Amino acid sequence: MENQVSLVEVLFERTGNYAKNSLELYKLKAINKSADVISSLAVRIVVISVVALFFIILNIGVALWIGENLGKDYYGFFIVSGFYALVGLLLFTFRNILIKRPVRDSIIMQALN
Repeated sequence: MENQVSLVEVLFERTGNYAKNSLELYKLKAINKSADVISSLAVRIVVISVVALFFIILNIGVALWIGENLGKDYYGFFIVSGFYALVGLLLFTFRNILIKRPVRDSIIMQALN
């Protein structure tokens, strides 16, 4: 009888250890996945920032060039800003297809991999 009691105690102890180890494993997996998603987003933010800076400087140059060809510098800025107003309107109109779905799908794919 005493032997069975000690076996039950060992079984409960091992079950407790298994539960603790499983919980720790899930926490570590969640931390790993979170770190992966955050680091991926950080890299994207840096790349997008550099590309945005490039395009800002390029747009200033294009606006000055157009303005120089038209005779007044501010004409070039009006034309470039009108172009971006049109692009912004198109992006707003198709925001779900062009922005929301791809971002959502990317986040889901990273979280599941």
